[in-house]
Amino acid sequence: MLDVSLIVLSAGESSRFKTKAKKQWLRFGDEPLWLSVTNSLASSYPFKDVIIAGCAEDLPYMYKFCDFKIIKGGTTRQNSLINALQYIQSEYVLVSDAARCAVPKSLTLRLLENAGEADVIVPYLPVTDTVIYEENAVNRDKVKLIQTPQLSKTEVLKSSLLQGGEFTDESSLVTAHGGSVKYILGDIRAEKLTLNEAKNSFLSLLPPPSSATFTGFGFDAHAFERDKAMYLGGVKVDDSYGLKAHSDGDAVIHALIDALLGAAGAGDIGEWFPDSDHRYKDIDSTKLLESVVLFLLRVGFEIVHCDITIIAQKPKISPFKQAISKRLASLLNISPAHINIKATTTENMGFVGREEGLAAQATATLKYYDWTTDENINR
Repeated sequence: MLDVSLIVLSAGESSRFKTKAKKQWLRFGDEPLWLSVTNSLASSYPFKDVIIAGCAEDLPYMYKFCDFKIIKGGTTRQNSLINALQYIQSEYVLVSDAARCAVPKSLTLRLLENAGEADVIVPYLPVTDTVIYEENAVNRDKVKLIQTPQLSKTEVLKSSLLQGGEFTDESSLVTAHGGSVKYILGDIRAEKLTLNEAKNSFLSLLPPPSSATFTGFGFDAHAFERDKAMYLGGVKVDDSYGLKAHSDGDAVIHALIDALLGAAGAGDIGEWFPDSDHRYKDIDSTKLLESVVLFLLRVGFEIVHCDITIIAQKPKISPFKQAISKRLASLLNISPAHINIKATTTENMGFVGREEGLAAQATATLKYYDWTTDENINR
């Protein structure tokens, strides 16, 4: 059996693929693209190790999805590869990009069957259309469209990377430093998901996003503090007393953040914005919410609905309900009709009833962003 490991590169910013979510987080069924690709490739052969190079800001969330080793990628493809190769001890390494979302098992096996024939084994597609380069016709029989995955001798690849230079794939890197290459016929199904115009060709090969919805719950409570403005849901409701907290104390937004993170399975507000961090001292909580919303969009969610209950003996919440709903709607990028604000008292019981503070509860519902029906992509 071949001594080979697998590296999946998934640290790019997908800047050419104009979707709400990062390309790596587009869902196929319940799986994000990077995991779907890794699972498919890993199931095709008993690899010694499987390494995923992910974007640094996504790593804490990626860890929740699988038992594969996930490491910090770099700002370039080669930096990510250098980082991943530190964990590879096998004789050969198969490297693929997460954007190759439908690589057939047959192609993977053909690459492995050619191990040892050259320093790097490379799949390619022939060109069937006329090729023009700078107004001149090029012999299309001499042109190859290079694909991944590519199979390399690990030590040769490591040595080539140490010699420097920027290259777009392993074959150009290795050959630039004197290594040998063998080309084998690739597969149209291993096309790279890069441009929006190409996405429709993949829809018949992979499942659409799951229609599942996800609900999270959040709760927060704060004591009153004199001579501090009170904000609830991003709206100022009083100037004479506010809420004691490391931040501005907006209990509504804090509860909502926990509900949103809970629905996504992404931890809690204390993990994201610890009160031991001076950066969050007296911070406007709407900034925290904006950060969480951007995260949710980036990893492939859409916000469907939020339901909030404010528990307060004072101040009176009714005059501010509409303003809070509109403010939160603008922060969440959803309709005010999908945000419900409720208020209640505790009938003079407990710390709320004694007018020592207030509390807030929130539920939030998320769904996967359905990139297959996004009209902005289809234009």
